Amino acid sequence: MASDGATIRHATCEDVTTILGLIHELAAYENATSSVHATEETLSKTLSFASTSTNATTTFTTGYAKTYLITAPGGEVAGMALYFHNYSTWRGAPGIYLEDLFVKPKYRKRGYGKALIRQLAKETLEVGGARLEWSCLDWNTPSLEFYESLGAKQLKEWVGLRVDDEALRRLAEG
Repeated sequence: MASDGATIRHATCEDVTTILGLIHELAAYENATSSVHATEETLSKTLSFASTSTNATTTFTTGYAKTYLITAPGGEVAGMALYFHNYSTWRGAPGIYLEDLFVKPKYRKRGYGKALIRQLAKETLEVGGARLEWSCLDWNTPSLEFYESLGAKQLKEWVGLRVDDEALRRLAEG
């Protein structure tokens, strides 16, 4: 929890519109609005949502990624951490990959980003995980400095690689 009483919870299917809005705000911040192809329909089909709690156990719908939402004391969703589980062969242990962390500008500098990452660190340990990982754009100095203040290390010896769009189709077709 952030120091001002904000709360963190897993998103439910009723939060799809909010999640998509946060994705668009993040894309605008990163000057990449034309890169967002997600829709409420695609998010509804591919995200895993908290469904019910029984005996303090949360169950989730089928999906590939989960979202934590942080809500400010007034009730507005202030940010999100969208993540999925991964696996380290070298560690022989699961982990979490943080796909997107975003806090609305008016809620920054309140500890919300730190609270979301702390929640992910707790979940990583709860599943017996060994690593919490994410990427950051190299020009995003404020975020890089923030992450380093949390103890994150830049992995300069690893190069990110991606195959998408037409190259992905060509590769799949052989």
